Amino acid sequence: MKKIILASASPRRKQLLEQAEIDFEVVVSETDESFPSDLPIPEVPMHIALQKAKAVANLVEANTIIIAADTIVVVDDEIIGKPKDENDAIAILQKLNGKTHRVITSVCIVKDGKEILITDTTLVTFHQLSVEQLTHYVQHYKPYDKAGAYAIQEWIGVVGIKKIDGCFYNVMGLPVSKVLAHLS
Repeated sequence: MKKIILASASPRRKQLLEQAEIDFEVVVSETDESFPSDLPIPEVPMHIALQKAKAVANLVEANTIIIAADTIVVVDDEIIGKPKDENDAIAILQKLNGKTHRVITSVCIVKDGKEILITDTTLVTFHQLSVEQLTHYVQHYKPYDKAGAYAIQEWIGVVGIKKIDGCFYNVMGLPVSKVLAHLS
């Protein structure tokens, strides 16, 4: 079997591949995560995932499978990134509070010199939470490395998520079953 590289520093993506019992290594390269301003929203994570895959492809052997991913959160046609600090995290969660938003993850798999792009979208609906609850979450879980300022597998997912329509693991950052289908 070919060597598999996860081109991501995300502990959640690493955890999901481990749970799927995939033998892989992590190789990360600093990547510019900017995108053209006229790029349609659903194409943004594709663009970034492709850039991450290309950056790591330059660091590994040619006959290697590379898995790179990017996740964005979209509410009211606005891409919500990672929070800068505590106040920004609370402000982001207030934007999501009581609403439905989209979590879009794109995965770029480089295999046999070909780039395969997979995109999955999950709709997530939050309950209406109090400012105290949002502040509690941010102060205790420090979601500063997460698009949308939350992790569904943490306290806020248990308390704050009213429903999801789509893949739970996509919200964590990797639509694992779709990735496995393309790897096999």
